[in-house]
Amino acid sequence: MSDSSPLPPVRLHPEAELARDALSTPLLSRAARLARWAGPGTRVEAGGGLVDEQLPAAAAELGLSGDEAAALTSEAWRVAMDAGLVQIDDEDEGTVTAGEELALLTSGSPHDVLGVWQEALETVLADAAVPDLDGLEDALGEDGEIDLSQLDWDPEGEAEFLDGVLGNLYLLTVSEDGPGDAPVPLPALAASMIVPSDMGEPTNDVLEQVSDAMMRLDDQFRLLEPVGLVEYQPVDEALMADADEEPAAPLDDTDVSRYGMVRLTPLGRYGLRSRLMEAGFDAPAVGDLADKGADALLDGTAAFPQGAAQAETELWLAPRDSLAAARELLAAARGADAGAPLRRLRCQQALSLVGQEAEPALREVLDDAELGGLARVWLTEQGASDVPPPSEAMIFWLTIDTVAAQLAAEGNSEELRGLVQGLAAQHGGFFAAAWRVDHPATADVLEAMGRLHPDKRIAKEARKAAFKARSQQGS
Repeated sequence: MSDSSPLPPVRLHPEAELARDALSTPLLSRAARLARWAGPGTRVEAGGGLVDEQLPAAAAELGLSGDEAAALTSEAWRVAMDAGLVQIDDEDEGTVTAGEELALLTSGSPHDVLGVWQEALETVLADAAVPDLDGLEDALGEDGEIDLSQLDWDPEGEAEFLDGVLGNLYLLTVSEDGPGDAPVPLPALAASMIVPSDMGEPTNDVLEQVSDAMMRLDDQFRLLEPVGLVEYQPVDEALMADADEEPAAPLDDTDVSRYGMVRLTPLGRYGLRSRLMEAGFDAPAVGDLADKGADALLDGTAAFPQGAAQAETELWLAPRDSLAAARELLAAARGADAGAPLRRLRCQQALSLVGQEAEPALREVLDDAELGGLARVWLTEQGASDVPPPSEAMIFWLTIDTVAAQLAAEGNSEELRGLVQGLAAQHGGFFAAAWRVDHPATADVLEAMGRLHPDKRIAKEARKAAFKARSQQGS
């Protein structure tokens, strides 16, 4: 992912709902219970971890038993420390007291609660980036420090890999053409990090790398599920036993769920968006523009997919008077800059959500060179009477403006290709007249039509018209 262009906007649940989800996650709830259980008599090691003799009582407090009880208890205690739920006074023989953040879980705002959860998430992500280290004893120096050069482990590389996977999972989740709330197969997520986008059939070496990545991700998502970031269906244990005999990557639809399925939770969307923004990414959320002006709405939704743009616009319109909102939208849609056609398209889409009470605003701009065509389309669609017919010049101007907006919104899409073919077919002399249109995007639009039209003769006409338009602009 590039941090220079905005990600698709994410639809977040209300913070109050997310805070309830955070408090009910197994890991944060265990950490909070341990923080309330602990006190001055709790014994800790030099690094702050619970001493071994203290673990049985702590595990009992959490209702944990069995082989994993000690590990789960230690993890919850580490989260309690890192999230500020407990405080350890090293100067007072390691005395344990309640941390300032503990009270936030009961008396703080939903945003406060989510801030504590975010700290817990960071602890788990750091743990998840640490693989099972075989040969750890051999890497211990005389001073007790680990010599990383003796291990096949790159800490920064592991963290970057996990961040990349989670970034791809976020992008798949928020993209309108992605799976949405449906789970993502683990092989597809692993392949998104390993297989080059321009590779046809993956080589055996690449398939082996994908298989290895899947096994790493299987361990990591098992760790990330208790903190509420994901819902995860692990890799079938039987398949893991046969991993040496059969590569895990080539799958069919009937088998894919056995290789692991992961879904980002609503809480996970919130958490990853926060991390992406801290890392410098533009990660908008639907509703960010609800209290902004119409200019911010039209510019902000310019790059949004259609569904997200409509959702954002509906939130913007909800508290506003329809007539006043229509006037504000129309005023913001004016302009001759490169972004103006797409602003007018978003304005037209926004006005389609406004009722007939906005009619006076549209009639006020009927004679406006930039908005008159748009206004006539809206009034006609609303069934209004006495709509003056547009002049030929206005029709051609609106056509150029519409194609320019579609180019900015979609690029060379199949929909735009169909629009271009339709225009050329309906108007036999289109290019002979279109190059004269006084619109800043005329030459660019005609060039695009020449590029997109499949008929070589018509494409040549479009290119000639584009040349004339450029010559006219330069004169």
